[in-house]
Amino acid sequence: MLEWFLQGDYGAAPPNWPAVLLAILLAFACGHILSWVYMHTHSGLSYSRSFVNALVIMPMIVALVMMVLSNNLVTAFGMMAVFAIVRFRNILRDTLDTTYILMSLVIGMAAGTQKFSSAILGCAIGSGALLYLWYTSFGTRHRYDLIVNLHWARLPKELPELAAILNRHCYRAHLASQRTHEGYEGTDLSYRLLLRDPNRSDELIGELRQTTGVSRVTSMQAEEESEI
Repeated sequence: MLEWFLQGDYGAAPPNWPAVLLAILLAFACGHILSWVYMHTHSGLSYSRSFVNALVIMPMIVALVMMVLSNNLVTAFGMMAVFAIVRFRNILRDTLDTTYILMSLVIGMAAGTQKFSSAILGCAIGSGALLYLWYTSFGTRHRYDLIVNLHWARLPKELPELAAILNRHCYRAHLASQRTHEGYEGTDLSYRLLLRDPNRSDELIGELRQTTGVSRVTSMQAEEESEI
């Protein structure tokens, strides 16, 4: 029964079943590695389980497509017609997701064309690069630790006293906004601060609240700058 099944493929060239099985299993394993890397390093706004599952299945599908084509021009045109009928439309919310899709496609193509070493090496190097970018937070810009909002009830010419307090606790203090209104006593100030010691931010807030003329002190952690 098994022998009849294995001989039931009447393509132009007899398939090498051990190579076919190895290609599909290799594509499945590499897809798993990519999925684990994605699950471990994902930090976007939305996480999709179906996208993770697609990263596992897609290399297998591409590998099977490459084996079905097998340098057959007629089959290739037929496959193009099928994909023209079945349209895949999916908007990727994260730019990095496109990278994972391309890696899945390339690994599937390498496995399907029996370039097993290329598939393994490409999966290992690609996954290592993605882990490196995630571990080192490459591309992020950390300019400020804290955002402080306060009300300054004294004269504007006395602001250097407030600046001296900030300079004792901060490497850099940037006055982000300064709001005054007609008939409104004092000035609302908002600072972005890069602290000398982020663990001692409470000391800065306490000193500001004890400063004469300072009231309504509020603070919040500054988010790292990233594209959304």
